[in-house]
Amino acid sequence: MGAQLADGADLEAAEAVKLSDHARRNRAEWNAWAAEFVEPGRRAWAAEEISWGIVDTLESDVRVLPDVAGKDVLEAGCGTAYVSAWLARRSARVTGLDLSDAQLATARRFQQEFGLEFPLVHGSAEAMPFADESFDLVVSEYGASIWADPYAWIPEAARVLRPGGHAVFLVNGTLLVLCMPELEAEFPAGTRFERPYFGMHRFEWPDDDSVDFHLGYGDWISLFTATGLEVDDFVELQGKPDAEPSRFNLFAPEWATKWPAEEIWRVRKPR
Repeated sequence: MGAQLADGADLEAAEAVKLSDHARRNRAEWNAWAAEFVEPGRRAWAAEEISWGIVDTLESDVRVLPDVAGKDVLEAGCGTAYVSAWLARRSARVTGLDLSDAQLATARRFQQEFGLEFPLVHGSAEAMPFADESFDLVVSEYGASIWADPYAWIPEAARVLRPGGHAVFLVNGTLLVLCMPELEAEFPAGTRFERPYFGMHRFEWPDDDSVDFHLGYGDWISLFTATGLEVDDFVELQGKPDAEPSRFNLFAPEWATKWPAEEIWRVRKPR
């Protein structure tokens, strides 16, 4: 592989680093949820085109990824590693990183099933087990992008990126997070704010023990600036009126035609 692993990179149960409380909680939840993501992961691995998010926006329409051919790419919070698979087929030297051993077990099974191998590392995006300036691209689609604290994983992404490298990641739309009800039984999102915009950061929900993270736009930009990253692009994904309802039921298709349910940031480490 092109990227250099630090000593002890393949962490046995990720215990070689001190995990935050929320990382331990999220690891336990994702290990429990892993079985639910096997079939969706298989379908994603089989897909030929790269697409983004629940609204299923084609990469060919938004063009947020740089050319990955011959580049070292890290998927931070890879889960079943379908994004890694897409990029590996486009001649990237990919490494997948995830905290859930159950999700990585599914990813390894898919590697055998689809005949495509690349390193899968068990570890935390908040303390990436890689040397400085190891990667040309860090990518995350609902992985580290929402399940790791951005004040920890964004500085780590900046550290492992080479000068001129990019981080591209997808998150829930800020308006969606503000409009989502507290309980999953009350989904999908409505048309009124359920919580304040100022102070967005750590979110805990009554339905399970997971913790996710969302920032306001100004806080994202301040964080990028503080870590030496520059914003190259910001894409708000718009849903299609004829889309089928999502299995997650976070928002109705009609909602996503009016307000951005998902957003993609592309930031760059200056040369």
